[in-house]
Amino acid sequence: MGEMNSSNGNPDNLRNAVQGEIGNPAVLEHPTLEAPDKVAITHELQSILSSPFFRTSKRSQQFLSYVVQYTLDGNLEPLKERTIGTEVFNRPAGYATGDDSVVRVQAGEVRRRLEQYYQGSATESLVRIELPLGSYAPEFRWAQSAIPAAAPLASPEPDSVQPIANREGKSPQTSAKRKNRVWTSALVACLVLTAALAGYWVHRTRAPKSVLDQFWAPIFATSKPLLICLPKPVTYRPSVALFKRHEKTPGEFDHEVDRMNARPNLSPDEKLVWGDMIEYGDLGVGSGDVAAAIRLSTLLGRIGKDNEVRIGNTYSFEDLRNSPAIIIGAFSNRWTMQMTSNLHFAFAEENAVFRIQEQGSSGKRWYARLDSNGQIVEDYGVVTRLVNSSTGQFVVDIAGITSDGSEAAAEIATSPESLEKALQNAPSDWSRKNVQILVRTTVTDSIAGPAQVVAIYVW
Repeated sequence: MGEMNSSNGNPDNLRNAVQGEIGNPAVLEHPTLEAPDKVAITHELQSILSSPFFRTSKRSQQFLSYVVQYTLDGNLEPLKERTIGTEVFNRPAGYATGDDSVVRVQAGEVRRRLEQYYQGSATESLVRIELPLGSYAPEFRWAQSAIPAAAPLASPEPDSVQPIANREGKSPQTSAKRKNRVWTSALVACLVLTAALAGYWVHRTRAPKSVLDQFWAPIFATSKPLLICLPKPVTYRPSVALFKRHEKTPGEFDHEVDRMNARPNLSPDEKLVWGDMIEYGDLGVGSGDVAAAIRLSTLLGRIGKDNEVRIGNTYSFEDLRNSPAIIIGAFSNRWTMQMTSNLHFAFAEENAVFRIQEQGSSGKRWYARLDSNGQIVEDYGVVTRLVNSSTGQFVVDIAGITSDGSEAAAEIATSPESLEKALQNAPSDWSRKNVQILVRTTVTDSIAGPAQVVAIYVW
């Protein structure tokens, strides 16, 4: 493969200096590029980003777009590990790159996806975008056929030039004029496209981060996956013997599927002994808590943060000290009760009645409301964002009086529109502070309705 001499600043001379066989790509490493070159590279970038190898990975798209655009601008200064980590992956300024390998890992992932893209391409690209090992500055390799031939050293005498008919019966001069018009039109179109893409890139890189981005930004302070911690309270079921003793018809409860989907035929005043109840370790997660976990995990996948779901006793305080976390559930989750007990909005219980309590002697109280059948018809929840919690890590607590309230809180925490509305009157520096958002939801047929913000508190 012929290498280009990057000491020459003229791109045309660089291309004309290429040596090598036809079909071998030539690398163009110089940061100064002409408009048609930039358009071709930008077009190739868009093809790559929209391919199956990249469109499923937002992080890979962000990384490759960032390094290519700065290279096209001739500005290689931002292509440093710490700068990329800060600008692309929301790491804090001055973070320790030795402890956080997100940029190095993502660069390797981009190289792998680029290789897959070009191996799977049915046609040869005009230009290949490559990310060499040990560098975050991409290289652009042109197909030999795309490199214009060098200009002739001398022109023949005018008298010796004889028109020679081409395949269409036209002289070379006529064909050349037509080609010039085509190339001129193409160049104008390319310049317009370049300007539009440049404007889009400037807007994208300089536009302020959304409220949703600011709310979740601290999770990127570490490369460790974020823990989604679900509660699993102790759950009991009637024993098989109890089911069998109260069959209305023989064989009614012979199978587990029958026992799992029906109640034993007991009257309200039936007396039981403790041996009739069996603890079941694989049951007990609230449906609203699960819905909240799914919603949150989906968001994290969309913004490019690895996450792990932990249930019940599969996570400890030590785990919470080592990773950022989302803690789901209130009265079913002891970590919520410990971390939020002294906050502005706290969960409280009195005579087996649960509520959310606003701190202070005149603080308000909010209760879940039941209908005449004992079904929840209104619930409340709290989104608690702790920048530096008692674990030393960033923690978001998503909790409701019942799991319906948890689901409503998760809706607020994952919705750009809802967060924007909730924090529109918050202090301008709220993103660096702790935040609590009190929410309400109506429940119909055990399904939580749209969440509504009741109050917020920032400190």
